[in-house]
Amino acid sequence: MRDFLGFLKYFIKRLLVSLLVIFIGVSVVFLIPRLVPGANPAEMAIRRLQMSGAYLPAESVEKMKQALLKLYGLEGSLFSQYIRFWREVLRGNLGPSFASFPTPVITLISRSLPWTVGLLALTTILSWFTGTILGGIAGYKNKGVWIRVVEIFSNAVRPIPYYILALLLLILFAYVLGWFPTGGAYQIGLAPTLSWSFLKSVVKYGFLPAISLIIVGVGAWFLNMENLVSNITGEYFVRFARQMGLRDPIILKSYVMRLAMPAQLTGLGLQLGFVFNGTIITEIVFNYPGLGTLIYTAIMQSDYNLVMGTTLFSIVAVALATLIVDLLLPLIDPRIQYVQG
Repeated sequence: MRDFLGFLKYFIKRLLVSLLVIFIGVSVVFLIPRLVPGANPAEMAIRRLQMSGAYLPAESVEKMKQALLKLYGLEGSLFSQYIRFWREVLRGNLGPSFASFPTPVITLISRSLPWTVGLLALTTILSWFTGTILGGIAGYKNKGVWIRVVEIFSNAVRPIPYYILALLLLILFAYVLGWFPTGGAYQIGLAPTLSWSFLKSVVKYGFLPAISLIIVGVGAWFLNMENLVSNITGEYFVRFARQMGLRDPIILKSYVMRLAMPAQLTGLGLQLGFVFNGTIITEIVFNYPGLGTLIYTAIMQSDYNLVMGTTLFSIVAVALATLIVDLLLPLIDPRIQYVQG
C-alpha cells in the first residue's frame, strides 16, 4: 500500500510538471508569431497577392484582411485571441493550412505523421539498442579486435552530419549502382494498403534513409554507453563482485549496465520525443513525405498555422516522452525510488 501511494504521488508530481511544460510551450508558440513584426499572416497573404500583379481596391483589401484575421483567429485583443486559441487547441482544431487551403492543419499532420514515426521511431530504437549493447560490452571488456573496429568506426561516423552520409548513400546506391530508388516513400501507382507489394515497396524506398540514420545513431549511442560503463567498472562494488567470483555476464547485466541505463534511457526518451519534428534534411534529401518535409514546406511557404501545429506536436511529444522516462527510471535504477525518505 505504501509503495502504491508512493508511486501515485510520484506520478502526479511528474504529470503536473509535464502539463506545466506543455502549457508554457503552447503559450510561447501562441505569443512568438504575434509579437514578431511583420509576421501577420493576413498581411503577408495580401502582400503576396499584390506582388503577383493583382489589382485590389482599398475596400476589397480591407474586407479580405478582416476575413483572413477571422480565419486565422487574430481578431480582438491578445487575451481574447489567447483564450480562443486554447479553446480550439483543446478541441483538436489547429485551423486551416494557408498553403493548402482549405485543408485543416490536423489533416496534413495526420498524413505525414505515420511516415515519420515509422521511419524515425524504428531507426532510433534499433540504433539505441544496438549501440547500447555493443557499447556496454566494449566498456566492460575494453579489449578485443572487434571492439577496436567498432570504436574506430563509431569515432569516424559520429562527427559526420547525418545528411552528408545520406547524400553519399543516395549518390552511391541510387544514382551510381541503381539498387534503390532516388526518393519517395513507395512506388508511384501503388495504393497504400497492407498488401505485400505495398509493404515491400515501403521497405525498399525507406531503406536508404533508415540506414543513414542507424549508422550515425549506433556510433553515437555506442560511444556514450562505452564511456558510462568504463566509469562504472572502476567502482568498488564491481571489484567486490569480481572477487566474490560472479561471472562477467552477470556483473555486466545486473550491476554495470543497470546503473548506466538511466542516462541512455533518458537520451532515448528525448530522442523519441524529437521524432515528431522529423529529421528534416534527411527527409528532404530522400523526398520522404514525413513531418520534416511538412515543416520545411510550411516554413518556405510561410504557412502560419501549419508551423504552429507541427511545433505543438513536438512540444507535446517531448513532454510525454520525458514523463514516460521519469516513470520507468525507478524500475531500472535501484538508486531511484518512488517513495523518498
